[in-house]
Amino acid sequence: MTRLVLVRHGETEWHAENRYAGTSDVALTPRGLEQARRLAAWAAGARPDAVWCSDLTRARRTAARSAEAVGARLHVDERLRELDFGQGEGLTRAEMERKFPAELRAFLDDPVAAHLPGGEDPDAAARRFTGCLDDIAGRTPGGRVLVVAHSTAIRLALCRLLGVPLKDYRRRFPSLGNCALTEIRLRDGEAALLEFNTPLER
Repeated sequence: MTRLVLVRHGETEWHAENRYAGTSDVALTPRGLEQARRLAAWAAGARPDAVWCSDLTRARRTAARSAEAVGARLHVDERLRELDFGQGEGLTRAEMERKFPAELRAFLDDPVAAHLPGGEDPDAAARRFTGCLDDIAGRTPGGRVLVVAHSTAIRLALCRLLGVPLKDYRRRFPSLGNCALTEIRLRDGEAALLEFNTPLER
């Protein structure tokens, strides 16, 4: 049994405008860097056995402080990347409504069967992400691991692991706060949700 603390990276420059970042490499804001600092303070107390992250800069910079705080090597894996939103990358919902209104409406109705034009299949994204989590659990049996990744990828993985239909990921898990804590227990591909979207500042 391994406990995995899944964390969305700190706030980015596109956060305030609610732009879809996906695989675009967007920088953290000063607030995002402060959130990374607070996550590192949490890690210093929680002492996870390992720290993993996506290869995108916003996740790496968020995770690096926590790895340093616990004296751990930072494991970087591209399978923990965010979902690629294709033609939606860098756009707000209003901009997508102007550019491809029919496709956006289909996406909002079923974001898996009708993912954004040119984007990644969410089912494939869920498989790659949970495959990485299985590997992490296999490398740290009985341990606790901090995994810094991305909002949609984490929500898709939660659905896959907890038996929730993938198409419901936006409805069942409507949002994840930056650097909020979501913890699961994973054993032999079976998961239990221990904590969800808990903010660091309480």
